[in-house]
Amino acid sequence: MKPVEIAKGIYDVGVKDWNIRDFHGHSTHMGTSYNSFLIVDSKIALIDAVKKEFSDELIDNISQIVDPKKIDVVISNHTEMDHSGGLPRVMHRVGEDKPLYCSKMGQKNLSLHFPQHFNYHAVENGETLNLGRYTLSFMETRMLHWPDSMFTYLNEEKILFSSDAFGQHYAGYEKFDDCVTEDIMLQAKKYFANILLPYAPLILKLVEQVTAMGLDIRMICPDHGIIWRKDPGKIIDAYVGWSRQNSGKKAVIVYDTMWHSTEKMARAIADGLSEQGVAVRPMHLRRSDRSDIMTEVLDARAVVVGSPTLNNGLFPSLGDFLTYMKGLKPKNKIGAAFGSYGWSGESVKLITQELEAMKFEMIDPGVKVQYVPDEKALAACFDLGRKIGQAM
Repeated sequence: MKPVEIAKGIYDVGVKDWNIRDFHGHSTHMGTSYNSFLIVDSKIALIDAVKKEFSDELIDNISQIVDPKKIDVVISNHTEMDHSGGLPRVMHRVGEDKPLYCSKMGQKNLSLHFPQHFNYHAVENGETLNLGRYTLSFMETRMLHWPDSMFTYLNEEKILFSSDAFGQHYAGYEKFDDCVTEDIMLQAKKYFANILLPYAPLILKLVEQVTAMGLDIRMICPDHGIIWRKDPGKIIDAYVGWSRQNSGKKAVIVYDTMWHSTEKMARAIADGLSEQGVAVRPMHLRRSDRSDIMTEVLDARAVVVGSPTLNNGLFPSLGDFLTYMKGLKPKNKIGAAFGSYGWSGESVKLITQELEAMKFEMIDPGVKVQYVPDEKALAACFDLGRKIGQAM
């Protein structure tokens, strides 16, 4: 795709990764982009590189505007390899003596990533860089979502280059928020739920800090997905809501099944929840990607988890999901467990232990059924659904 001028002398020169479908365990059915921005002023600055495999495409995009050798400074907002992998190639073309701006932790991380000795300039929080008519300010955003993360703010145009914050894994010809459908918010929600959720308290503090500073943001340019130019406040408000982890009357039932017994229990629990006016999302683990499940969990009040017992333990897909969810640290959740078994029946106890470790408010000791659930067992599952609904 050709570079797009997003403001006077400011270009999106990033690339699209149309075919990626897995991003370290996060499903990316819509592909993704690695956004990079070129500011042409008295001094020329490049903000963020791209994944290594796309570095030549980035250089081609830059070359449509200026000779890469004319770039005066390169800025690395985030050292994760989808944004820094192309740096060696970029610096080789730009000139390895040119200053590479990053945070102090960024310098440490880049030095560990690459054997080349670049001309690092580790910025102070609040430091500025004058390019001519434009001035950049740097804001440290440690652990959003890596220790090295920072934002770059273009004062005169009030553009926030936000690294991995406010992004989405989305590849498309549409460049801006006013060119896409409301479906983009689902992609933004999925991105938040699976990447930024553990750092929700830090996000709220950052928003408070920016508000106290009176920082005017008219455009947000993240490192993935579309640019927010029509209504950047929309994605900021969404992040505040998601970070507070407020939930509606919604439950997610996460389960797997061997011979459909646990599945029958899940359906009965769903019926009980629905009777209480709860929006229910039953999700079979081997038919639903775990990152899609976490997107639903984000704004759910209850998470009900079911597993058959296999080899005196959990079904493997449940062990994987519970480990994944635990790392994302969801808060303010009601939990419950259920499952079927043949001769031992440990799964309900093990699920309960995992949810309690995540500080879920547990409802009922759970329901376990030997072999195929009969009408009495399904009635107990229905009652469990009702209890959960009444507690919401």
